[in-house]
Amino acid sequence: MAVQPPAADRRIVIENAAIATVDAAGTEYARGHVVVLGNTVESVGDGPAPAGLENVARRIDGEGHLLTPGLVNTHHHFYQWLTRGLAQDAILFDWLVALYPTWARIDAELVHAASLGSAAALLKSGCTTASDHHYVFPRGAGDLLGASIEAVQQLGLRFTALRGSMDRGRKDGGLPPDHAVEDTDEILAASEAAVDRWHDPSFGSMLHIALAPCSPFSVSTELLSQSAELARRKGVRLHTHGSETAEEDAFCRQLFGMGPTDYFESTGWLGEDVWMAHCVHMTDSDLAKFAETGTGVAHCPSSNARLAAGIARVPDMLAAGVPVGLGVDGTASNESGQLGAELRNALLINRLHGRPDALTVRQALRLGTMGGARLLGRQAEIGSVEPGKLADLALWKVDGLLHSTIADPVAALVLGALPPLTLLLVNGTPVVEHSHLTTIDEPTLARTCAKAAHTLTTRH
Repeated sequence: MAVQPPAADRRIVIENAAIATVDAAGTEYARGHVVVLGNTVESVGDGPAPAGLENVARRIDGEGHLLTPGLVNTHHHFYQWLTRGLAQDAILFDWLVALYPTWARIDAELVHAASLGSAAALLKSGCTTASDHHYVFPRGAGDLLGASIEAVQQLGLRFTALRGSMDRGRKDGGLPPDHAVEDTDEILAASEAAVDRWHDPSFGSMLHIALAPCSPFSVSTELLSQSAELARRKGVRLHTHGSETAEEDAFCRQLFGMGPTDYFESTGWLGEDVWMAHCVHMTDSDLAKFAETGTGVAHCPSSNARLAAGIARVPDMLAAGVPVGLGVDGTASNESGQLGAELRNALLINRLHGRPDALTVRQALRLGTMGGARLLGRQAEIGSVEPGKLADLALWKVDGLLHSTIADPVAALVLGALPPLTLLLVNGTPVVEHSHLTTIDEPTLARTCAKAAHTLTTRH
């Protein structure tokens, strides 16, 4: 059953917490309050909440806590929850070749279980909004996109479901096996149907749809250009993988006679309504084109390291004005499945070039909140703690053994171990309390996911 929003006239009051609002000015309060009215933030400020508030359903003492916006995950593959720990020492292309045959055996029941596991891991790490790039649609597998949407609704996560696709199999020079790809016309029809069925553009929506052909080495030029035309006609956003590895760059130059960014430009895939995952191998010219067009980047530091893809030029992107958010990526290349951990990894990995100020703790937090909100086109609704915005909030406990001696609470979140969550609100509704999900029994979910993983990996 989907989580219902609280009554519009009920209030939740949080006081005595350190607050990092991540608003445009970077406003912070050492000891402040937030008042939630229904599903939105009514007020935020220094000191205690205003006196005389009516209909206070819950009052929380935030002593020893840091309150931040909920984190926003801009790139994931939920179905991969069932294939974690495989192909442990492979680069991207070899990893894909090893796992495509298994992924081609998924069905709706397995995707539902995998989506529950993936969404649960995100929520437990402070994530309140996520996008999932599902691009494997075997024939006869059932309603895979619907299965993931149903699972996310059950847990109460705000969601952008990406209708992915692949139509370039090996016989056409692509990487996926031919039985794992779809027909171009079928993809376009299914993509339009998904938008018509599920996309809700209203303020506070719990579900958006975006179109997401997988990558230059798994989709045709025709699918890329026609998907861009379709998305703009329907008013939805576009997502794909871009410039992830040196091998991808070589593939594009051999097949198309140009690098990935120029190829995307030729197919209409640069713009403020586009964001791409990884973008590790970017030239100065590529960065300039992304900045000029407002094309966004989902930075996935753990996955990039796991697959030895390299280090994305995030400090240079930010300096150039490129929109950047954070992504977990699929849990077959980031087994933790936690977005909160990406704050720390983004900061540390981007300092490896010898720049101690390459990213600060507050820049890392902004990447994981407002940065992600901008990529998903929801910066007016989420990503900061401001009156009128949706009440997607994380209350982190930073006075325990692992954090109490870290002087700066934001540094405790970003540089320290991921703090426990005392409370996570999505749309004003508690979905995590004292580090436990409120919407599902976790031991039962663990058994369900383990059974599904065994079913998939032993299926012939």
